Amino acid sequence: QDFRDLRALCLSQGLLFEDSTFPAHISSIGPTLLPEEKLRQIQWKRPTEIQRNPRLIMDGVSRFDIMQGEIGDCWMLAALGSLTLRKHFLENVLPKDQGFQDDYAGIFHFRFWQYGEWVDVVIDDRLPFLNGRYLSVQPRTSNEFWPSLLEKAYAKLQGSYQNLNGGYLSDALVDFTGGVQVQFSLKDPPPDLEEILKAADKSRCLMGCSTSGQSRRNIELRNGIVQGHAYTITGAVKIPYKNGWKHIIRIWNPWGHGEWKGPWSDDSRQWDRVDPEYREALLRNKDDGEFWMSCENFQEQFSWVYICNNTP
Repeated sequence: QDFRDLRALCLSQGLLFEDSTFPAHISSIGPTLLPEEKLRQIQWKRPTEIQRNPRLIMDGVSRFDIMQGEIGDCWMLAALGSLTLRKHFLENVLPKDQGFQDDYAGIFHFRFWQYGEWVDVVIDDRLPFLNGRYLSVQPRTSNEFWPSLLEKAYAKLQGSYQNLNGGYLSDALVDFTGGVQVQFSLKDPPPDLEEILKAADKSRCLMGCSTSGQSRRNIELRNGIVQGHAYTITGAVKIPYKNGWKHIIRIWNPWGHGEWKGPWSDDSRQWDRVDPEYREALLRNKDDGEFWMSCENFQEQFSWVYICNNTP
């Protein structure tokens, strides 16, 4: 499907695009994502029907725009959270020639890397709702729709929304970059893990991590970490602490809330002993799903680390 041709056709006919190859139908959701009676209750709505002034992007693209919906696609959203930190990759996936203002015709497109080439995926903007709530990722700002539309395009690429329900963070990182990924098991981590993460952050790699617990997905432990869940690594730094140095890692939960409650968390006492200039630069004390933790706690709580960049 050619995005420009289809949009021009819709504009000339005064119609909003309806994508027959990924229709507003149960087949696009998948047969077993939800119980049958719920599948029948799904309604498809365009952003223009929900919001007076919908936008594709408001004030730039950020991981904090994303809040995971009903679908278990944290693996894809964790990769997307990392992508938002790397604008040179993001512009490839999210083309700028579209929006709800000029030449709006209910059609959008996104690009993903598949089998050695960039594939342009065209969608209409009808989104699935169940009982008035987003089935898919929900925007934190009610009238910003890039996360929901990008997720829909990725669902189309994978065949259905159901096919996003569980997957590998490493696959999504490659699909968003065309890059090379490497993964480390934290059961037997490399001895210089802290330096690897710091160097990867400095060289603008995309990074993520996951917890174990496939059979017990989405169980939140008392310490705030979710089992069987994927997260984005958004920073790795070494800061002066007490009389030495401390490696700390910043992590973001695609739920958009739910944070680690142990040492180095938002309210923890460790921050009282950090120089104010570091504290102000690093600490965002908000319930936004993002938190810091020590490298030691990180290795205890998480099972895998994923790093991806254009080149090895």
